[in-house]
Amino acid sequence: MNTEEIMELSLQLAGLAEVPEDSTIYIGGDKIRKVLFGTDAGAPELLLAKQLGCDAVIAHHPQGGMAVVNFHQVFKRHIQQMVAAGIPLEEAERAVRKKLEQLEVQMHIRNYGHVVDFAELLKMPYMNIHTPLDEVGRRRMSEQIHSRIREDSTVQDVVSALKQLAEFRNAVTEIKIRLGKAENPAGKVVVSHGAGTNGGYEIARTYFKHGIGTVVYIHISPGDLEKLKAENRGNLIVTGHIASDSVGINPFIHELEKRNISVTKMGVVSG
Repeated sequence: MNTEEIMELSLQLAGLAEVPEDSTIYIGGDKIRKVLFGTDAGAPELLLAKQLGCDAVIAHHPQGGMAVVNFHQVFKRHIQQMVAAGIPLEEAERAVRKKLEQLEVQMHIRNYGHVVDFAELLKMPYMNIHTPLDEVGRRRMSEQIHSRIREDSTVQDVVSALKQLAEFRNAVTEIKIRLGKAENPAGKVVVSHGAGTNGGYEIARTYFKHGIGTVVYIHISPGDLEKLKAENRGNLIVTGHIASDSVGINPFIHELEKRNISVTKMGVVSG
């Protein structure tokens, strides 16, 4: 396979028509038979891959180039997720606006050339695949929940359903109920994931306002959590960043292996 075919495979798995703004091929390559895949794969991992005789490095999180500069654009995917859950478009756009601006400012700070230049000097094919694999993970988590809970299910039932996924069983981190109680009715459940990063206070609050009983995030900042606790509305389950990323990464790695590509994993919870 070549890097373009690897990217296309990720899009097919996620059901996406185009490469999202937070994913890209930094250095193209072909005849790829051995790769290093890292949830975070920067300069040290590129050097290690060279030593291991790998043909390419695939990172999950964006490492540079336009995938960093335009990272904030994928945050808009929260809008379509919210509308699909029944939230009016104008309110969804308003809930996204503040953090979207913050992300643009944060990404403007990043040194977008350092790791890409490092890969170029090593002549190592290099790419990152973020949103496509997070979308695979979001769908797996949603299907896992909705195939196992009923109208009378509790928040704990949602947690128990998620724990049946191997990535969560094998993770060092535990799934946490950060807002609400285990015995609370779960109500309607939404997995808010696959849009760059978590929606923070505004998006969770908007879900609760419109009748969503339980929101599932993969991580949240302490400040946003405190704001939600102060309002004490709804239930928030936080599944853990790396375990949740692995839920989307592992199916992709399995597909690469089916195509006779040897994959060395770093920072990926086994599934």
